[in-house]
Amino acid sequence: MAKNLVIVESPAKCKTISKFLGKDYAVMASMGHVRDLPKSKMGIDVEHDFAPTYLIPVEKKKLIKDLKSKIKPDTVVWIATDLDREGEAIGWHLLEALQLKENKIHRIVFHEITKTAILEAVSHPGDLNYDLINAQQSRRLLDRLVGYELSPLLWKKVRYGLSAGRVQSVAVRLIVDRERERDAFVSEEYWSIEGEFFPTKDKKAVFTAKLHKHKDKVIKISEEKEAHRVLELLKSQDYSVSEVERKEVKKNPSPPFITSTLQQEAARKLRMSVKKTMIVAQQLYEGIDMGDGDHQGLITYMRTDSLNLSTQATTAIKKLIKDEYGADYALETPRLFKGKKGAQEAHEAIRPVDVTLKPSAVKQYLDKDQYRLYELIWKRAIACQMQPAVFDRLTLDISTSKEDYLFRATGQTLKFPGFIALYVEGVDDPEEEKENDESLLPSLDKGQALGVKTITPFQHFTQPPARYTEASLVKKLEAEGIGRPSTYAPTISTVMNRGYVEKKEGALWPTDTGMVVTDFLVNHFSTIVDLGFTAKMEEDLDNIAEGKEDWHKFLSQFYGPFHANVDEKMETLKKEDVITETTDEVCDQCGSPMMIKLGRFGKFLSCSNYPTCKNAKPLEADPAAEAALAELQKKLGGKKCADCGKPMEVKRGRYGEFLGCTGYPECKNMESIVKFTGVKCPDCNEGQLIERRTKKGGKIFYGCNKFPKCKFATWDKPLDQKCKACEGLMVEKGGKEVCSKCKTEA
Repeated sequence: MAKNLVIVESPAKCKTISKFLGKDYAVMASMGHVRDLPKSKMGIDVEHDFAPTYLIPVEKKKLIKDLKSKIKPDTVVWIATDLDREGEAIGWHLLEALQLKENKIHRIVFHEITKTAILEAVSHPGDLNYDLINAQQSRRLLDRLVGYELSPLLWKKVRYGLSAGRVQSVAVRLIVDRERERDAFVSEEYWSIEGEFFPTKDKKAVFTAKLHKHKDKVIKISEEKEAHRVLELLKSQDYSVSEVERKEVKKNPSPPFITSTLQQEAARKLRMSVKKTMIVAQQLYEGIDMGDGDHQGLITYMRTDSLNLSTQATTAIKKLIKDEYGADYALETPRLFKGKKGAQEAHEAIRPVDVTLKPSAVKQYLDKDQYRLYELIWKRAIACQMQPAVFDRLTLDISTSKEDYLFRATGQTLKFPGFIALYVEGVDDPEEEKENDESLLPSLDKGQALGVKTITPFQHFTQPPARYTEASLVKKLEAEGIGRPSTYAPTISTVMNRGYVEKKEGALWPTDTGMVVTDFLVNHFSTIVDLGFTAKMEEDLDNIAEGKEDWHKFLSQFYGPFHANVDEKMETLKKEDVITETTDEVCDQCGSPMMIKLGRFGKFLSCSNYPTCKNAKPLEADPAAEAALAELQKKLGGKKCADCGKPMEVKRGRYGEFLGCTGYPECKNMESIVKFTGVKCPDCNEGQLIERRTKKGGKIFYGCNKFPKCKFATWDKPLDQKCKACEGLMVEKGGKEVCSKCKTEA
């Protein structure tokens, strides 16, 4: 039996680390946490310094038994869990669950899974860091206190099954506030005027300039009448170059990735969700099978807020740049990046463990997502140590002969590509991309006369602030100091899984439930959803991690007033005041006022005379949807219930229409309604494609009605026509008709 037992978090690491350490070391995985607070009760003694009760979950008891069986009196146990607060806490829980003494274990940490890093860690073991453990424990206890006390209140005053969390509720509030900003936004009209000019000696050298000033003031045109008045004045003018400014501009590369920026850039460039990005990054960190049994980690630890790169890494990157791009592209000394306050500077940024392993060299061993993410990380790490890009920027001011109007044109030419030869950062806002897109201008001199090809007015309307995407929400949370590298992905997943937020076409939309819960918290627990308060608590947790603050005092200061408020609201709040809103609408069945209520699937109109009158209908009736519902009722209504014999009627639920018994709630029989598309299955040529929904989330897809015999399925709506190029199935995708096979557009 091996004399050493190394315990890691994930089984994916075991094979790689075993290979590095040899037969004297057994490597086993804890599979994450091995102890947690109980599910059946709070598990925190608030009367005695918030002492927690931890239990070993049933599913982990066999694992603990197996680990114990490997530990003999002379066995040395090495705790090799991840190097963040969560990993440190898992290490401590292992110590407690395995009933080990401190002198029986060694704590080792590593930023990358390479032979050098592992052997270095074993050569310099340390002890468990109880400040980090206390910080993680404080977060866990704080979140349990908030969730365990607020959730029953939400169940009683809003709706059963709801929950609230410290960070998740702030994230939902941001999304709700943005939606209301959009609802309140009043679009305003404005106009711009652009001219196409050319040097009188070269009519082919046409360039565009925008009307910029009138009498030295930036011009603002708010209506069409004014735009055409100015246009008439401009048509009768002579034009000349009044100012020429040439300037060399340098643009530096972005820093190497940290967790938040990796999540943002993967969302922008790869269309990966935050959760997916972290799953794939974990795979790249833990190791990939490179053939012949060679399991190799490809990137450094992916949960980090440090912008540091090791000297070894910057030296290797510099050599690669010189070899691949030439000495002109390399820096004399490494470029250093300053991290935010509180960043864990002892860690490293996310980078390839071996920069000589180019994406093309490892592509054959990676799946599509692994390859794309590795390529992104590799390029960003190399680019951050390359020379700046150098541009020659030219600004031309063009003046009128009379009326004192001024047009301005800006353009730039790339003088030296530097880092953009390899990598350019993405943007969240397409308008921002347009603004940065500058054209090439002809060489002109001050005083030079210009001809006019066209002068054209353009109508515009101001746009509401964009809804958050996963990328922009992470950016906002980070900017506000809310959450930490390990919390962004689970926070976004949680608010979507709990039905507070929906993702539509890449944007995050609040649901009715999310809005009602947010309003409830804002009105009655304002500190819980206050950005400043939540950010301050994150600072306090950082201070605990650094040994600067006592965790018992931290929890006590929060819990006292919070608990008192929960007790008060439980007594004084009435459910009807929280979830109902009055309307001017009258019930068309009994004449009573209709009210807006919150149901399982969002807000709806309900008769205030319920349960005497059970009239209810959607809040915002869509005429087309109502007509379709009426048509379905005409076709299918009246069918006898198989359970009780009463008529069935067409009803609309969260995931579309279904047949429900009119005897509800005494009879709860339901039947799904199959929606045929009229399109023959392209795989089996026997069945027909029907509309179906996923079990989780109810997302629409289209599959063959011969399932499970035929397993054809597509997310895109099928069309009853074939591709002219390859005879493939044509589908509706992004408002276009596209072949599902060869991607040819109709």
